[in-house]
Amino acid sequence: MNYEAKQIAKMLKGSIEGESNPTVWKLCKIEEGVEGGITFLANPKYTHYAYDTKASVILVKKDFVPEKEIPATMIRVDNPYLSMAQLLKVFNDANRPGKGKSRKCSIGRKSKLGKNCYVGEFAVIGRNVTIGNNVQIYPQVYIGDNVTIGDDTILYAGVKIYRECQVGSRCILHAGAVVGADGFGFAPQEDGTYSKIDQIGNVVIEDDVEVGANACIDRATMGSTIVQRGVKIDNLCQIAHNVVVGHDTAMASQTGIAGSTKVGSNCVFAGQVGIVGHIEVGDHVIVAAQSGVTRNVAPNSTMLGSPALDASRQRKVYVLTRNIETMEKRLAEVEKKLKNE
Repeated sequence: MNYEAKQIAKMLKGSIEGESNPTVWKLCKIEEGVEGGITFLANPKYTHYAYDTKASVILVKKDFVPEKEIPATMIRVDNPYLSMAQLLKVFNDANRPGKGKSRKCSIGRKSKLGKNCYVGEFAVIGRNVTIGNNVQIYPQVYIGDNVTIGDDTILYAGVKIYRECQVGSRCILHAGAVVGADGFGFAPQEDGTYSKIDQIGNVVIEDDVEVGANACIDRATMGSTIVQRGVKIDNLCQIAHNVVVGHDTAMASQTGIAGSTKVGSNCVFAGQVGIVGHIEVGDHVIVAAQSGVTRNVAPNSTMLGSPALDASRQRKVYVLTRNIETMEKRLAEVEKKLKNE
């Protein structure tokens, strides 16, 4: 899709400076600018690229003062980074599939689809499913019986939502995500085998949640596994049965949260964080990459290491660990002197 600079400026509430109206049809990085592309300058480290970028249009801050001539047409905006994010959505939305149901999809009895929905090839929708308006269901999605999905939600190819689960409005579930598989519940027997504990709860995902590719959110044993509004879950994350994740928490790839843990709101978990079961993590907690959380965490904490400790304490432990060989030698010398006295 092509856009003229004046259209983009109006969309972003910006002002044009330079050639009056070039046409753009793609987004690009400033260092890889091409004719017909639009880029942005938000980080001062990249300013030097602005003077020779081949992009046709560049978004800059309103108070940006170039040191020399910039060949691209500039659009001055309050925040180039956020403005570029707006454009990413515009261009991405232009590539969305149209409305309607494929002849090759399957929709069960008593299921209801809202207005302007898209259902792709080989998607399977079970019985008594309620789907809101403007929902996009890509090919090979499976939606089990009695599922509810809110307005404007996107389910990319291969998403699986098991029976009885609920997904809110404006959610995005990426390819291969699984919602509502059984929680990991097994009772050990005297003979060393395991007896399966049936998982009869569900998963409740509230509004504005994004779930990455191949992430898994398990159904509760009883009750609900709950992901509150605004949570962002990266690819390959695991949320176990009966976990509650507070609103606007974000977790990076390969984070795993064990069963019945309560995670607060506005937390940030970096990649490969592991959290044991049956604990509570307070609001506004930051957990550094590859940390293992083994106990309750107070609100507003920053945790580091495995087992995770408060970051300031963990840094001291790290310094001592690095010097442990020297300390051992010094201790041996002291012991030797004391023995000879």
